[in-house]
Amino acid sequence: MLLPTLSEIEAAQKVVYQTMPPTPQYSWPLLNDRLGVNAYIKHENHSPVGAFKLRGASVCVAWLKQTHPDLTTVVAATRGNHGQGVSMAARSHGLRAIIVVPNGNSLEKNRAMRAQGADLIEHGDDFQESLEFARSLAARPGHEMVESFHSRLVMGTATYALEFLRAAPPLATVYVPIGLGSSICGMAAARNALGLSAEIVGVVAAASPSHAVSFRERRVLEAPSHTKIADGLACRVPNPEAMQVIWDNVARIVEVSDAEIAAAMRAYYQDTHNLAEGAAAAALAGALQEKDRLQGQTIGIVLTGGNVDREIFAQVLAEAI
Repeated sequence: MLLPTLSEIEAAQKVVYQTMPPTPQYSWPLLNDRLGVNAYIKHENHSPVGAFKLRGASVCVAWLKQTHPDLTTVVAATRGNHGQGVSMAARSHGLRAIIVVPNGNSLEKNRAMRAQGADLIEHGDDFQESLEFARSLAARPGHEMVESFHSRLVMGTATYALEFLRAAPPLATVYVPIGLGSSICGMAAARNALGLSAEIVGVVAAASPSHAVSFRERRVLEAPSHTKIADGLACRVPNPEAMQVIWDNVARIVEVSDAEIAAAMRAYYQDTHNLAEGAAAAALAGALQEKDRLQGQTIGIVLTGGNVDREIFAQVLAEAI
């Protein structure tokens, strides 16, 4: 996959900013003390849907609307954040959104998607089964699929990375969580477009290690996904296009345990009073795991979203996870 150019990312920003403003990047003294370095946090938890996914969805839905005159409905499979972004983007374009989630999906995320106007369907025991069903629905006339990884999504997610890299001081290392790959590929696109040398480090849940295993073996490999706290990182089979970008642009992939993710969620709350869902806290968990090698650096950490269920967060704060 060809990564978007600077002009393409800037054009995508114009689309994104019709729906949301740029998000902030802050350096928090207490968090810096914890890490032992100067860190800047990109707060994608401050978007209108509480996560970065609105950016890619806005760009992709706008492109589908422009290129498919008969379009009436967009379809997506999700565990939550992608579905919220697609639903909000569809509503802004006068389109119907059908969102497919696995059985037993987060009730709070389901409510949030319905509040954005989505027609929600529960189908399948995991994301892969939901995805296959969603693709069958998208084959209907007037329907189009908004995939969870697509070049237009990368163009959209690259807009937060461009904001971040332009606004923060020069960053030696940037930590980015990996779900299906649009976020870290967007970071690679923005870094390359700006001609910067920041090292990009991907972070995955150790209980969902498919990207880490594939990165080490230099081939796409399936791996079981059992994380209980970071459903946004629960990928069983990596996307081949995303993996190629990761192989070409990412320095390494760090695996963090569910306990490390929970500790990072607590750290965000204690040090910044920001909510971070498990997948979003993984990047901080990765930086904390590698804090000894980061001494003397200025680093970036992407907080991709804050949509954590109340019951889960209560367990995190009680150190029951």
